[in-house]
Amino acid sequence: MIQNYSIRVTPEDAFDEHNIIEYLKRDKGVEYDAVRILKKSIDARQRNIFVNLEVCAYKDEVPCDSCFTPTAYHDVNGRPEAIVVGAGPGGLFAALRLIELGIRPILVERGKNVRERKKDIARIRASQKVDPESNYSFGEGGAGAYSDGKLYTRSKKRGDCAKILNVLVQHGANPNILYDAHPHIGTDCLPRVVENIRGTIERCGGEIHFQTKMTALITKCGKVAGIEVVDQEGTTREIVADNVILATGHSARDVYRWLADNGIEMEEKGIAVGVRLEHPSALIDRMQYHNRDGRGRWLPAAEYSMVQQVDGRGVYTFCMCPGGVVVPAATGEGQIVVNGMSPSNRNGRWSNSGIVVETRPEDVKAMAGGDKGVLSTMLFQEELERQCWLQGNMSQTAPAQKMLDFVKGRLSPDTNPTSYAPGLLASPLHFWMPEHISTRLRKAFEAWGRTRRGFLTNEATVIGVETRTSSPVRIVRDGGSLQHVSVKGLYPCGEGAGYAGGIVSAAMDGERCAEAVSRTIP
Repeated sequence: MIQNYSIRVTPEDAFDEHNIIEYLKRDKGVEYDAVRILKKSIDARQRNIFVNLEVCAYKDEVPCDSCFTPTAYHDVNGRPEAIVVGAGPGGLFAALRLIELGIRPILVERGKNVRERKKDIARIRASQKVDPESNYSFGEGGAGAYSDGKLYTRSKKRGDCAKILNVLVQHGANPNILYDAHPHIGTDCLPRVVENIRGTIERCGGEIHFQTKMTALITKCGKVAGIEVVDQEGTTREIVADNVILATGHSARDVYRWLADNGIEMEEKGIAVGVRLEHPSALIDRMQYHNRDGRGRWLPAAEYSMVQQVDGRGVYTFCMCPGGVVVPAATGEGQIVVNGMSPSNRNGRWSNSGIVVETRPEDVKAMAGGDKGVLSTMLFQEELERQCWLQGNMSQTAPAQKMLDFVKGRLSPDTNPTSYAPGLLASPLHFWMPEHISTRLRKAFEAWGRTRRGFLTNEATVIGVETRTSSPVRIVRDGGSLQHVSVKGLYPCGEGAGYAGGIVSAAMDGERCAEAVSRTIP
């Protein structure tokens, strides 16, 4: 007998399979042999916390060995070729889907492989020096590989979300991502998954070139003919193909500049800009679980999600990292950018979240004193990151302010303990950040402090600045063919092209672009 149930249980009953079987025995009067969780979410709206589960229960039946639906990948040696620029989720999943469709991918990545990249990230913390080609944004796995690996997306109409999660499990991710309401791999586990995806691409005949930077598109008569690249030795060469999937990520500013200089159509796009807010994780646990003892033994580190309309613009939480750390996410010298990440167990001392303000192109023009063209938003990002670097003593030491001091417009004489490894420097963010951002942040913090006891506190730290929430431009493509509107064979893809906002949505867009390429190949 196999039976599906929707049940509402205590965190202790949801903790493992045996507890769930015992619950079903008490509640349904049947002693099942095994259960498999299909969906899981925590309901923490009231003082008594419950876990909502959808389970498949088995009696006198054996569950299948595989908890995921595998995808078959076959040899593509000798098949038609397509170039993929960028080995983030958009590029990696584009390459996998090309293989499924019988097309041989040639994947070029400006950064290093995911393991070598880890050493350069460690050097940022140790020496405060940023390698402009190997950092939290550039390298195999993209920005998500070392900044959390969150897999929750609302972009489910853009592709097969379940397919992406199944492919990740096939390549080594924990199967719980298939049923958790907010799936998360963790920065300690995601690199192994990325390596396994690389193994599949290479085993099937695809090429991957690390430390190989695209410097130009090659076009003939309005059609892509390949790309120009420079490798780690400084050698320039051409890679020839009729189709190029451009999945460079939201921080490839040199690509945006080249496209703008060469008349490749782009358009300005709104972004969200703000700070990274760090609380002690125990405080967030007490607040979210309505319990002075916090999460206890059975519950995970608490998450929160908030949104507030302030003076006609949205202020909202972004990339909340329970039990995580704040990381230096700059892609070059003269910048400070902060982001957050969590390991898979989310058991760190602090929890952090981006708190960002909706910023439209017209807002940027007002703050910048005029229209600076299609790259106006990108130039605004760069200037704010430079100001943050100057405030941080021209190093990766980040300017910071205690939260209540920020709201009240007071100087903080010192800073709180922090997870941010390069360290913090007390700074009046309320004074030097653009008023469009700082005023709205302060009003949102006050509003949330009224509804969430303990949230607005000087135990929390406001850290500047969070600017890389999304691409500052959209590389315009045709809605039907997904090709660029004026360069045939060019497929702007994922977050860097302005068509996605996270690992899963970028991966789905990568698959869609691969499918679009396949439709042009006989």
